[in-house]
Amino acid sequence: MDTERKAPDATAAVARLLALMQLEEIETDLFRGQSTDEGWIRVYGGQVVAQALMAASRTVDRERLCHSLHSYFIRPGDPKLPIVYKVERDRDGAGFTTRRVVAIQKGRPIFNMAASFQVPEAGLEHAVAPPADIPHPDTLESDSEWARRNAPRAPEPWRTIWLTRERPLDVRAVDGDDDFFKPEKRPPQQRHWVRVAAALPAEAAADPALQRCLFAYASDMTLLDTCLAPHAISWANPALQSASLDHAIWFNDTPDMGQWHLFDQDSPMAAGGRGMNRAIVHDINGRPVACVMQEGLIRYRP
Repeated sequence: MDTERKAPDATAAVARLLALMQLEEIETDLFRGQSTDEGWIRVYGGQVVAQALMAASRTVDRERLCHSLHSYFIRPGDPKLPIVYKVERDRDGAGFTTRRVVAIQKGRPIFNMAASFQVPEAGLEHAVAPPADIPHPDTLESDSEWARRNAPRAPEPWRTIWLTRERPLDVRAVDGDDDFFKPEKRPPQQRHWVRVAAALPAEAAADPALQRCLFAYASDMTLLDTCLAPHAISWANPALQSASLDHAIWFNDTPDMGQWHLFDQDSPMAAGGRGMNRAIVHDINGRPVACVMQEGLIRYRP
């Protein structure tokens, strides 16, 4: 393995992410999305959420945007195969539209989602304040830099993936440089700054439906780690079986994923081999744009 290999190009990584959002319509309300094989044994959950949301969005009037989605991961996705998304048009009302989506591989459902879309309207507003005294992301190390720095002491397949994988997201941990393979116990809280790793093309940046799909892709990146923090277990630990079980997002506004967003995450509880995780997400100006909740499998068998 050549540890001096040039770092992946962020622009190419973002272009690859945008290509994942370009679903092929193979029949009315039936779409096909491609996967990326980056060395993992299953499809990244955020990809399936984002593609399912894009499939649903393609069947809804453009002025109606997703305000909430609720989804379940049923089976692991095979990253070597495309995924078919079947959309059901449950309701088209005066103010709200409802869609159901099933993601299919090898003739079997691997994921399902219900999503609700709303015509924009004015209403009552209030919002929690963002956390105080959070360092600016420009002062923090990116996950790509962290991965290249730690790759030489990582076993395979982590070393190869960290040195060669294109990273479409720039993720920066606020809470310090924890040892990925030997973490210490800490409170079930963590914060990350997140944005896409390179500037979005103007057309993509101006598309609110696409921006929400990009957010959905990012929302599964760090959430599950939160419920592992108080147990000092790395998700790379072979004694741990971990996976996202369900995933829900509520949008307060359209995120601009070309700009920084603070994922303020905590885990209120874990039991029965499952951990609950939640996040309030603020933009760089402190405005909350979304809330995310996820229950994850954390089955530990030392």
